[in-house]
Amino acid sequence: MIPVGVQVFVASAPIDLRYSFDRLAGLCQDQLGYDARSRALFVFFGKRRTAIKVLFYDGSGMCVFYKRLDKGCFRIPEPNAPSDTYVEVDDATFDALLDGVEREIELRTPHVH
Repeated sequence: MIPVGVQVFVASAPIDLRYSFDRLAGLCQDQLGYDARSRALFVFFGKRRTAIKVLFYDGSGMCVFYKRLDKGCFRIPEPNAPSDTYVEVDDATFDALLDGVEREIELRTPHVH
């Protein structure tokens, strides 16, 4: 469960998902301009968009949440400008992102009888 009001930043460029804590924290600072220990959630995705990693600080240490979809790919929000290195999203958008594109398409597609 995500606390209400937590900032969520989605990187706009794919990364090598073999990166772990220190490398992801470095990306937060270098590419996104935020300290990884700021209590925000930082979302990174791989080139195929079938997996994501979320880096966050829980008060006592760094945590990484890693999710790979069985089918389909994650729908990553587009940046406002090509030069933007991240997109800040709200709680609902982050929840939809975690669910993956398959469910979102399923909910938006009208049923034909």
